[in-house]
Amino acid sequence: DADKEGFLRNNKSLTQTVGRAARNVNGLAIMYADKITDSMQKTIDETNRRREKQIAYNTANNITPKQINKRIDNSLTKSAVSSYHYDNAKQKAAEQELEYLPKEEIEKRIRQKRKQMEVAAKALDFIAAAKLRDEIAILKESI
Repeated sequence: DADKEGFLRNNKSLTQTVGRAARNVNGLAIMYADKITDSMQKTIDETNRRREKQIAYNTANNITPKQINKRIDNSLTKSAVSSYHYDNAKQKAAEQELEYLPKEEIEKRIRQKRKQMEVAAKALDFIAAAKLRDEIAILKESI
């Protein structure tokens, strides 16, 4: 539907879409249309102009375009929170005193930790927020 003028069919949008496809070695942009619109023609002309400029640059600098090779296990496949580890021994040492605290004191600590957790989350420190969440759960279990 490239021949329908309007939203996402103007010259700028079509050029961006075609450019995105061009970033892939095997990328190909196919515009389905019954007639070539002004936006399509401008996009085709701009694409050809950029291609000529890139070929001239590559020839002048003796560059052969090639695909990059990245390993599959990139940062998107890993979770930062799951790789975080904190010392559970310290946490267990602190748990023993909970048996001797009154219910009001434990509730007070829960409120304090909840406030700290909210501050950490607002500061985008999700690891600290998750740790505080776990501490709150332990405190709630002791009530």
